[in-house]
Amino acid sequence: MKNWMLTIGVFFLTLGTIHSQSVIGKWKTIDDETGEAKSIVEIYEKSGKVYGKVVEILRADHKKDVCVKCEGADKNKPILGLNIISGLKKDGDEYSGGTIFDPTNGKKYKCYITLESADKLKLRGYVGISIMGRTQYWTRVKN
Repeated sequence: MKNWMLTIGVFFLTLGTIHSQSVIGKWKTIDDETGEAKSIVEIYEKSGKVYGKVVEILRADHKKDVCVKCEGADKNKPILGLNIISGLKKDGDEYSGGTIFDPTNGKKYKCYITLESADKLKLRGYVGISIMGRTQYWTRVKN
């Protein structure tokens, strides 16, 4: 009976750890230049790929901003609700092969993301090769 209880306990502990080790969820974006919290991005999976959209803007003076530097269908659309991460695929501990969009400058970059810890996400956006880019660290939003 003790072995059975131990097995069940380990199962639920492992299940909780697996869930907390996922990039899926809501993340607070932090400006890598100012250290200021900017928004909440929800990362989700669709058809085996990972995407992220802005679900909350934290700076009061930017809540109604629109994407003036965007091109195409996103031009002049509200940043709130905008998809900024597209098409990442899991490759080991990393999600790569997709893009991240910066609505402040209207540019799209190649991107990869990895979990630094259960509550810290590392994002690297770059042009060409990854050493020619910028890194941000986002923190998980606790429900």
